Amino acid sequence: MRPALTVARREFAAYFATPVATVFIVIFLVLSGALTFTLGGFFGRGQADLIPFFSFIPWLFLFLVPALTMRLWAEERRLGTIELLLTLPITAGQAVVGKFLAAWAFCAVALALTFPLVITVNLLGEPDNGVILTGYLGCFLVAGAYLAVGAAISAVTRNQVIAFVLAVAGCFLFAAAGSPVVTEFLSSQFPVLAEVARGMSVSERINGFTRGVISARDFVFFASFIAFWLFVNTVILEHKKAD
Repeated sequence: MRPALTVARREFAAYFATPVATVFIVIFLVLSGALTFTLGGFFGRGQADLIPFFSFIPWLFLFLVPALTMRLWAEERRLGTIELLLTLPITAGQAVVGKFLAAWAFCAVALALTFPLVITVNLLGEPDNGVILTGYLGCFLVAGAYLAVGAAISAVTRNQVIAFVLAVAGCFLFAAAGSPVVTEFLSSQFPVLAEVARGMSVSERINGFTRGVISARDFVFFASFIAFWLFVNTVILEHKKAD
């Protein structure tokens, strides 16, 4: 793990060496706050909790996370530095894990900076902070799932715009798979596929966390999901390296 952590530290520092970090965090904080207090009907609900915030996060990450992942490998390929990286005494898998951990840590920082929302609900009422904590854990896992998908797609192309669009489309499939529109259609046409769609829905998996329920099944899902896409990312890089 030491080589992977070395890559992670380098990549994490690189985020803050450019305006990328500031732009991403500002957009994320503004949108999350605006959606929570406007479309989420925070004050109209009459409850001091962060359910509106957590309900928007999977859809907010749907666009913001691909903005992070589009440069992970596409930029390396465009600049030709991917060959240099893969000639270092590290495996492709270690490089993949390192870049993923850096991006995941960055998402953790962005989530942590929403702490004013937690302070606000505690000032307005007496929320269950344990439920809020598990909700944040669910958001963190959703970010990891989207990052793994986006990173694998970024390794396919050297064009960042294409990587972004494909990552949004890929993440959308897993976000919308459990929506009522999709499941009702599949239930009437392909009942078996409806169950598969519910099982693969990332946005559905966060519901338990927002209720304060930590399920081992959900943890296994996210761990398997992330591991699978990191494996796909590694295979793609090995293939490109062989070429």
